[in-house]
Amino acid sequence: MRPRAFTLIELLVVIAIIAILAAILFPVFARAKEAAKKSKCLSNLDQLGLAFDMYLNDADDHCPDRRDLKVSLGYKPWTTWPTSDPRAGWAAVILQPYIKNQGVWSCDSVEGSSMGSVIQVLQDTPVGPTRYWFWRFDRPDDPEPLDDFWGKTPDQCVTDLDTENNPMLGQPTGISDVELAVDPYFPATNPLVPPPLKGISVHFGGRNRVFMDSHVKWMRDIRLKA
Repeated sequence: MRPRAFTLIELLVVIAIIAILAAILFPVFARAKEAAKKSKCLSNLDQLGLAFDMYLNDADDHCPDRRDLKVSLGYKPWTTWPTSDPRAGWAAVILQPYIKNQGVWSCDSVEGSSMGSVIQVLQDTPVGPTRYWFWRFDRPDDPEPLDDFWGKTPDQCVTDLDTENNPMLGQPTGISDVELAVDPYFPATNPLVPPPLKGISVHFGGRNRVFMDSHVKWMRDIRLKA
């Protein structure tokens, strides 16, 4: 007796079920994959924070003052946003002795996104590309601006930020409130952000950050697309 074959209707029903399951599960898998990348990014920033802390220990608790290196690597204050240059190429060079894997200078999500190669994000250095931002080391002015950290102790950084009273930064009570590095983002509310980049971030409407005391944290930002 010949075995009974599937009918066309049965095959179409099976295909429809598979398509429905795929539509349900693919976004879940994509979210899980991105969550893993976000965790890896936090790990990268954690290593950068620890390396910076080791540098401070070796430098008598003073932040680096390598404005010369920042300029020589190609300082580019944008006419769009940001109006300074927070790229971290200078930090990758001076922190090289404290970091074994230079790949930590680039978040996988940023590298694979539309912003991964834009000039405001990517900076090539002798030790490899960087895609993180070091706010407060974003201008080479001499003397350094009140809210920049070149050559200052962490305590002086806190005092100067408190004195400046920038509403975007708040008034920190200690180094645990002071952001050191962050993955790049382009707030939709800023009129200087180029239209293709408005609201762009890579971690579900927020950004990963490392603070001056080396702790890391993801922050939701309503100015960014979810």
